[in-house]
Amino acid sequence: MQITLNYGKTGLPLNLPDDWAITVIRKKPMPVLPDPPLAVRQALDAPVAARPLSVEARGYRSACIAICDITRPVPNALLLPPLTATLIQAGIPPDRITILVATGLHRSNEGEELRELVGDDSVLKTVRVVNHDARCDEDHVELGTTTQGVPVKIDRRFLEADLRIVTGLVEPHFMAGYSGGRKVIAPGIAHRDTITRLHSARLLEHPCAANCVLIGNPVHEAQLEIATMVGRVLAVNVVIDEQRRLSFVNFGEMIQSHAAAVTYMRGYAEIPVARRFQTVITSSAGYPLDKTYYQTVKGMVGALNILAPGGCLFIASECSEGMGSPEFVASQKRLVAGTPGQFLTALRAKPAAAIDEWETEMQIKAMKVGTIHLYTTGLSPADLALTGVMPVASLAEAIRRQVVACGDRRVAVIPEGPYVIPVPGT
Repeated sequence: MQITLNYGKTGLPLNLPDDWAITVIRKKPMPVLPDPPLAVRQALDAPVAARPLSVEARGYRSACIAICDITRPVPNALLLPPLTATLIQAGIPPDRITILVATGLHRSNEGEELRELVGDDSVLKTVRVVNHDARCDEDHVELGTTTQGVPVKIDRRFLEADLRIVTGLVEPHFMAGYSGGRKVIAPGIAHRDTITRLHSARLLEHPCAANCVLIGNPVHEAQLEIATMVGRVLAVNVVIDEQRRLSFVNFGEMIQSHAAAVTYMRGYAEIPVARRFQTVITSSAGYPLDKTYYQTVKGMVGALNILAPGGCLFIASECSEGMGSPEFVASQKRLVAGTPGQFLTALRAKPAAAIDEWETEMQIKAMKVGTIHLYTTGLSPADLALTGVMPVASLAEAIRRQVVACGDRRVAVIPEGPYVIPVPGT
């Protein structure tokens, strides 16, 4: 059987023996909207718990649209032209419209990458497009502290706009349950103090801080509280299929419209699987998510529900930009210099996380269950030594050796990686 894993921009073909019992786990077949531009315009005219955008924008003199950074395949070329055009037609001057790239603590998106992200040159020429900088104190306004002790500091360009909008892709998320909506605000356009406290071990080690879990999830609850402190925000929420085609779009008050999008996505992304497997093969969802090893951890965690204790998880991730941030590299150095237990003990002693060490923390969740094997063409030998997992030169051969060693030919494959979450025992 040949299966193509999401890998980079082109995919990675994988040949597995026909006499193995292979379970391929994909999203349920999703309807694809026949006219995406029309669907977006209709969503703006028929909102959830709000007025049409053309009405909402009347009388306002400024607007800020927060968009996800390059790591998320949001179809901005579909969303931003009608959004900005509607705002301008409603009377907001183009030079008072800001598109704010919600980088969180990721690097800025510049040049051709920014052009790719926005997806439409006319938008770039008409309105201002800027990157959020979580490390710049002056760019943020302090709003107070959440009941969980998270200091709330948000980008002033968003807070000071008359009309505030977020756009986002709704997909499973390994900490917040689902991405999009409130997550575009925190961590998307939040200060580093907010982000590092939001990613503290006190929150992330909670069993409900997991894929597809919202009820009881302390990360989600903190994000909702932060969103409430920010005030009224509108949202455009999208869901895409495995080929990145638009399946769902809505618009409206942020919390309610995002909840409706999550309800839609649950029916396709959460896949019942009757058993666990000694051998599980997955990906990091391909480009753009698999540009770094940092993002690869999402694929590891996404597959854990069906990995048998002591089993082997194989993940393919291009890592075309290497490991990730210097802070993440430093975190991985601390991991491989000691033990996972020592790393977690140090985390639990701190009220806030160091930048990007939460990704190492999440990798440890995978390491606790089984052995992680990584296939990549983007990491150097020195980088591979910092991953803390087992690199493989030939994915097919490494999988074959594992199946022979465990004597179990039942294998699970998740081609799309963390965008699909298997739910065991159902």
